[in-house]
Amino acid sequence: MSKYHVNEKGYYGPFGGAYVPEMLYPNVEELQQKYLAIMQEESFQKEFHDLLKDYVGRPSPLYHAKRFSEKYGVNIFLKREDLNHTGAHKINNTIGQILLAERLGKKRIIAETGAGQHGVATATVCALKGLECVVYMGEVDIQRQAPNVARMKMMGASVVAAQSGSKTLKDATNEALRDWINNPVDTHYIIGSVVGPHPYPDLVARFQSIISQETKRQLIEKTGRSNPDYVLACVGGGSNAAGMFYHFLDEEDVKLIAIEAAGHGVHSGESAATTALGKDGVLHGSRSILMQTEDGQVIEPYSISAGLDYPGIGPQHAWLFRSGRGQYVSITDDEAMQAGLLLTKLEGIIPAIESSHALAYLEKMSFKGDENVVICLSGRGDKDLDNYMKYFGF
Repeated sequence: MSKYHVNEKGYYGPFGGAYVPEMLYPNVEELQQKYLAIMQEESFQKEFHDLLKDYVGRPSPLYHAKRFSEKYGVNIFLKREDLNHTGAHKINNTIGQILLAERLGKKRIIAETGAGQHGVATATVCALKGLECVVYMGEVDIQRQAPNVARMKMMGASVVAAQSGSKTLKDATNEALRDWINNPVDTHYIIGSVVGPHPYPDLVARFQSIISQETKRQLIEKTGRSNPDYVLACVGGGSNAAGMFYHFLDEEDVKLIAIEAAGHGVHSGESAATTALGKDGVLHGSRSILMQTEDGQVIEPYSISAGLDYPGIGPQHAWLFRSGRGQYVSITDDEAMQAGLLLTKLEGIIPAIESSHALAYLEKMSFKGDENVVICLSGRGDKDLDNYMKYFGF
């Protein structure tokens, strides 16, 4: 087993575990005991891959962005998760988890969402399978991601506003956990990122690992070798990065770069740069690195992108950072917005603002010229058009 994957106790180095209230213990234990066996069943694998192919539209292309490459003097390949059904990588995980929920006999699905992409992906698979769906979303995010809220409601989901704290992703997660405590028997909680109690970080990473699995195959076709020199992905909780890094973790010659949101600047007081600002602690059921005050209260994160303003990172990312396997950096709102506009003008692809953070880091890198760089384009920018328009004054 790779030293970067979860161990049998649910830990990545010192991070991970399952810190849950007693009421939730049966749910989490049931998942821990059954998830691997269910996922390895032939019928599960067949249904999962058939849906990824015929419903999601996978494999997603690995696109050699020629004009973008010329600008930076290196070969840049974009893994086009934005072309998936629903517009982001989130659907890979929700398809996997809805099949898991079915096999566990659950009839009701709950989820949390920030940017709304995971909420849409959850509502989508619930419509596909005819299951009840409740999505918790911060009141602030409901306002800034109105098109996604409309999509969820069209698909029959109930969208419940989280009105505590900063009224964003952290608070939506708190509300979803509360619901799960109150409805432990018939409800499955589809967590959208590589966060939460074990086995969620591993579960979500396994479903998202299809991203790097395809990438290796596609790189051989395009470059003659399966490993790039650099892999870049944005990180809030970190599910697209976990999937993008998964099959490269033990390939030490591949440099893994995770890009967090620096908001108005790492030390501005309005940031979500967890690895730069955080300390070890427990949040939402696992031990990781999170932004907190001296007395352990969670600091409210900020980012212009609704999908990156999470005050922690997944435990596997904490371990990749602490062990030195991954490089964790951050990009400001302004840098991300400029990078999003640049990709749009050079390639005709409007990226999600989350993904724009990863693109922006190219400005800070220097290349010899013959390297291959893969960037996970985790989502499309349709949901962010209002933000782009306001920012640039279109």
